[in-house]
Amino acid sequence: MVAMTRYPVLPIDPAAVKELRVSDDAGKPCTPYDAADDEAGSLLRCCLSPVRPGERIALVAYAPLRRWATATGADPGAYDEQGPIFIHAEDCGEITPSEGYPVAHPGALRTVRRYDARGRIAGGRLLEIPADATAGLEAAFDDAFDDPDVALVHVRALEFGCFLFEVRRPAAV
Repeated sequence: MVAMTRYPVLPIDPAAVKELRVSDDAGKPCTPYDAADDEAGSLLRCCLSPVRPGERIALVAYAPLRRWATATGADPGAYDEQGPIFIHAEDCGEITPSEGYPVAHPGALRTVRRYDARGRIAGGRLLEIPADATAGLEAAFDDAFDDPDVALVHVRALEFGCFLFEVRRPAAV
């Protein structure tokens, strides 16, 4: 059974994905290819679904903080970084966010990096996903948002630095 999450995870904005299918955030042209067997299960950031062997995908550089900063007027300065992500090479249709956190496999190592409203790093931690992945991630997010200066959190894969997903400070109730 997939657990419901308290922190919504959304795929990359469709307008950004459309841009990435032409040129990525490092200025390189998108080069689609057929997914290899060893890429199966990797996260497609356009729709939050896993890669399937033979599927037409692209590995592109993505700068999530830069895009957030542009939308909010923040200036992350030197903290603007990019990392690799997988996307479908063509439009993948309607997006249905999953009920659980993506690629939250027990034992996987993740960096949980915090950013303030200016786009500056406000701390972070290494997290080994526990058996109860939802509880482990939510405890890390609760800890991050206990700091009133934290506006958003990025989760990345430790091994390759791939941007996996972002959660934002929940709106006040």
